[in-house]
Amino acid sequence: MKTFIATLLLSLSFIGGAAAEGVKHFVAIHVDQNDPKVMNLALNNAANVTKYYESIGDTVEIEMVAYGPGLNMFVEGKSPVADRISVMSLELENLSFAACGNTHAKMSAKAGHDIPLLDEAVVVPSGVVRLIELQENGFSYVKP
Repeated sequence: MKTFIATLLLSLSFIGGAAAEGVKHFVAIHVDQNDPKVMNLALNNAANVTKYYESIGDTVEIEMVAYGPGLNMFVEGKSPVADRISVMSLELENLSFAACGNTHAKMSAKAGHDIPLLDEAVVVPSGVVRLIELQENGFSYVKP
C-alpha cells in the first residue's frame, strides 16, 4: 500500500510539474490585402499573442501567411512594414513568414523579372494550401 501511495504521489507531482511548464499554442495569421493598416494589425496580433502567452507561462508558434495583394507585405523595396518584419524576426523566434509561390510567380511574370522578397519570408507553393495545412495540424486561424 505504501508503494502504491508513493507512486500515486510521484505521479501527481509529475503531472503538476508538467502543467506548470505551460502549453504550446499554434497560430496562423492570414494577410491577403495590400493595406499597411492590415499588415500592421497582423504584426500587432503576433506581438500581442506572444506577449500574452509568455505572461502566463505558455509558448506560441506563429506563422504569418501572405498571398494575393497581401504578398506586397514581403516584397523587397515595396513593403510598408519591412523594418518591423526585420526587427520582429530578430526579437520573436516563434514568428515565421510564408510567401505564396503562386502569387510570387504571377507578380514576377507580370513584371517581366523575378520580384525580390524580404529575406525573412520563405516561399511556399501556395498560400491557401499552407493555411489549410497549418489548420489541419492544429493551428488556430486569425485574419486581421
